[in-house]
Amino acid sequence: MTAVHLADLLTLGARPAAGLLLSLTDRCPLACAHCSTDSTMASAQSPGGPFRALVSSFTPDCRPELILMSGGEPLLRPALVRELTASAATAGTGAALLTGMFFARGGGRLPPAVRRAVTGLAHLAASLDAEHEREVGRAEVFRALGAALDHVPHASLHLTAVPDAAGHAYLDGVIADVRRRFGTRVPMLVGAVRPTGRAARRVPVHPPAGRGATGRGATAPCEFAHWPVVDQGGTVYACTRQSLLRGGPAPAHLVLGHAARDTWRTLSERTLGDPLLRSVRTLGPVTTRERYGPPPAADGCATRPGTPDPCGSCLALDPATADATARQFATPGGRAVEHTVLALAAARPPHRLAAARGTLPRYADLVELGWTG
Repeated sequence: MTAVHLADLLTLGARPAAGLLLSLTDRCPLACAHCSTDSTMASAQSPGGPFRALVSSFTPDCRPELILMSGGEPLLRPALVRELTASAATAGTGAALLTGMFFARGGGRLPPAVRRAVTGLAHLAASLDAEHEREVGRAEVFRALGAALDHVPHASLHLTAVPDAAGHAYLDGVIADVRRRFGTRVPMLVGAVRPTGRAARRVPVHPPAGRGATGRGATAPCEFAHWPVVDQGGTVYACTRQSLLRGGPAPAHLVLGHAARDTWRTLSERTLGDPLLRSVRTLGPVTTRERYGPPPAADGCATRPGTPDPCGSCLALDPATADATARQFATPGGRAVEHTVLALAAARPPHRLAAARGTLPRYADLVELGWTG
């Protein structure tokens, strides 16, 4: 896979086990006040062995279509990025990366180590927002991104803001600047800053429409249980919302294994076969809990009537729930419902997929800039 547009990346994201998210480090040299992971240069960073072991287990007939490397700041480990990209490519897997563009400070350069790391990527995504601009200037980001486009086939910008009048004014200005500088060559994914990490101390809660984790209603199927994610320490989770899992021990159904011990074949089989994950993707965590238990009072996280909590419902699922969902998916009717729901989800156009994952609706079409379908 040599080229992946942002719209294609979103389409892959709707397919269970089509991709693998690698969180290469929690460290970052920037000090953005809204950082969702509260990253610093003193944050955790484990050896790269587990990432190498897992990616080397890919084979041409058993592999994800894409790995997405993130952090922290993954380009603090350029040699590891380059190695993982090359290793994945031997099995036919493409590679994408999300960066905060720290290296662009002081003139917008693309340092040789970074240039070598991004060469071979199928997609490079860069973050840009008001807090980032206090660390790395907009012009510097544009200059470095323009240089990177000589080495990668597709790039995108991930923009965030508090969704109030000032935030929308900022976003409108940035989007206009991007269009002037890059035309339709750089699509944009535009989301709201969420109160997690450092942002929890200063950003008000602005829930998406419907209060759901998917932005399409709290009872919708979950959009965050499709790809496994490898945390910086090597633990493999079934939920890509790492901020949710770092608050304490994750429940068993959200821990798939460890990258140092488990192959992609094992992890993908668990992703696709676990009955709780299948139900969360098909029915949604709230409906799964309502149908199969446990009752809300069992864990003390009952919510007000009419305000179901999808993430809390998922965390509360237990082995008894798994037994009940396993019986459901063992029936022809259960399998038919699962197939239909997943097929309909994957068939949505990219801007609808972006909106389902929390993109601000008025900007959703920007993910398809320059996309030929």
